[in-house]
Amino acid sequence: MHELGVVFKVIDNLKEVADENNISQISSVTLSLGEVSTVIPKLLTDCWQWAIEKHDFLKGCELKITTIPAITYCEDCGKTYSTVQSGKICPHCGSEHTYLVQGQEFLIKEIEVPEDEDHAAGTEMNASEMKGEYKSAFDSASPIHTEV
Repeated sequence: MHELGVVFKVIDNLKEVADENNISQISSVTLSLGEVSTVIPKLLTDCWQWAIEKHDFLKGCELKITTIPAITYCEDCGKTYSTVQSGKICPHCGSEHTYLVQGQEFLIKEIEVPEDEDHAAGTEMNASEMKGEYKSAFDSASPIHTEV
């Protein structure tokens, strides 16, 4: 189960963002999770519930998960299709010359702070509104760098 390690990495990034933005409490975090990212949402949620109680700035923090559908592109016919439904073989032309274009992502999409936090951006902040840089290490083949 690598979900616990994933949760530790998310918490490290949240702590960094909270420190850089003078945030003392985070009330919810929304993660965008690719449909074929290998992270199991139920296990992630269980690990999250255990881990947040170890950090004062996250106590009671709600975890929200949105799913990014897995989409594959066919190089022969130029069409896209659902990876989960059809796998590697294109359902349009039968070609195996395909590759995944989305669905492996793991991103911190949004961080919400309580209303009493004194922050100019308001109570909800998209990752792009935060100071600092969030570096995702969850896709070892191609690390994702997202501004937060």
